[in-house]
Amino acid sequence: MQRTSFEEFMCPIAQTLEVIGEWWTPLILRDIAFGLTRFDEIQRNLGISRKVLTERLNGLVEAGVLKRQAYSEKPPRHDYFLTEKGADLGAILLAMKAWGDRWSLPGKPTVEVRHETCGGITGVELRCTCCGEPLNALDLTPLEGPGMMVGPGTSELPAGLERLRAARAGEPIPGR
Repeated sequence: MQRTSFEEFMCPIAQTLEVIGEWWTPLILRDIAFGLTRFDEIQRNLGISRKVLTERLNGLVEAGVLKRQAYSEKPPRHDYFLTEKGADLGAILLAMKAWGDRWSLPGKPTVEVRHETCGGITGVELRCTCCGEPLNALDLTPLEGPGMMVGPGTSELPAGLERLRAARAGEPIPGR
């Protein structure tokens, strides 16, 4: 199945999906973050075809999310490691893990995550940078930012943002 490209979308979510939105990519990144850095380890763990894994790894290296480091010349073999750009995707993986722990596998044991700085077992919790309260999509009102551009994938957003703003303010919803 041919995937639609989000390359022209003027949206940071779409641009992130352009890099990590393929079906297997979050699991490949999880495996590498969890210490499975060699092609054969990842392939065995996920049961992914060699062709698909090669394509995904090459794409992640091209995007600057992973770096490839040779560990054997004959035959040529590589380890894959997260770059700084790749490590920044850890928050997305942790958010996916938290959602899965709550909604898909409640009560079942999952991997725990230790914060190496303090040694505590932790999870992901989005908090407001102003007041410190936990964030939930139902408590947020998106606003047009200084970099918002209307184009493919965002052409209807200004009207949607205005309707949402009006609804949250208890005002009549424009165009409805």
